Amino acid sequence: MEIKIDRDKLFRSVSRVQSIIEKRSNMPILSTILLTTSGTEVNISATDLELGFQQVVEAEIIKEGSITISGRKLFEILKESRNPNIHIKEKENNWVFISDNIARFELACLPADEYPAFVEPEGVEMVEIDGETLMEMINKTIYSVTIEDAGFKLSGVFTERVTQEGKSFLRMVATDGHRLSMIDKAVPDIDSLDLERGVMIPKKGMSELNKLASEKGPIQIGFKKKNCIAKKENALLVMRLLEAKFPDYHAVIPQEQKKLIGVNRISLLEAMRKMLILSNERYKAVKISLEDNTMELISTNPDLGEAQENIKVKYSGERLEAGFNPKYFIETLTSMESEVVSLGFIDNSKPCILEGEADEGFLGLIMPMRV
Repeated sequence: MEIKIDRDKLFRSVSRVQSIIEKRSNMPILSTILLTTSGTEVNISATDLELGFQQVVEAEIIKEGSITISGRKLFEILKESRNPNIHIKEKENNWVFISDNIARFELACLPADEYPAFVEPEGVEMVEIDGETLMEMINKTIYSVTIEDAGFKLSGVFTERVTQEGKSFLRMVATDGHRLSMIDKAVPDIDSLDLERGVMIPKKGMSELNKLASEKGPIQIGFKKKNCIAKKENALLVMRLLEAKFPDYHAVIPQEQKKLIGVNRISLLEAMRKMLILSNERYKAVKISLEDNTMELISTNPDLGEAQENIKVKYSGERLEAGFNPKYFIETLTSMESEVVSLGFIDNSKPCILEGEADEGFLGLIMPMRV
């Protein structure tokens, strides 16, 4: 195989798969990227066996064929190159020559026929979703996915179709057992997807889908058997779904909040960041007190000291005290856009609900802590 290709186009493709390729795998082939020629184009593929990405890029094909190249080394070469054209040529005994007409590299590679087969599922029913809508849904749920190894049931974003008042919505839900984030969005033709029982899309897959969505424009999404398939122009992403059963999340969402207050989102976000300064693994709770139109925040760490701040709110009910992890508030508030956020409380043993007018369809839930 021998090609000449635009450096910027190749660099964009190689950059986006750096989080897919396996750095420490017992299968060295998974740390490589597969380049395969087809007519006047090159197919660039990367996979970790759970997630596969393929993108088609135009190139000058001098000699057809396939070759694998270390994904990390190719990324570093392209990153340091400033010339607009890259020359890649396959050599004997699994070596590859790479040049930008100034620097020259010869890299050892692996046989292309050892690369795992990347096959696009056929006959998949697809719907079109606006990229910005999809990106908002992912950004408002992915931070709640558990990072604990033991939390396999919670290690993805639960995605389902729900019906409310005769209308169908796409719903995403994520939780780590301490907080929950959920968002509903109307998506045209969502009824054509088999999502009544819901599916679990792994966190890594959601991150890659978010990259695709961040490029704006519509994205096609479909589900077949145990895979989620996403397409955008010349790019294809195939994600293997998790087989874990997501817990019944409805039971933890209060049907009504007895104490509902509005607070400036930025003011609360900045205050929570101050409270986080004194927290550590042992002491990571902030006490929220509501009384006389004032929200008082206090963070206490016996080893370091105490932080306190008051925020003006509209509240005239009886005094309420509850403890929460400030990190959860920070991540939820950061994902939101509303100028004023509604906080819903019941008592110090029930979760706090966060919603906002500009964050249509979104609900954040944070469980209390002992203080």
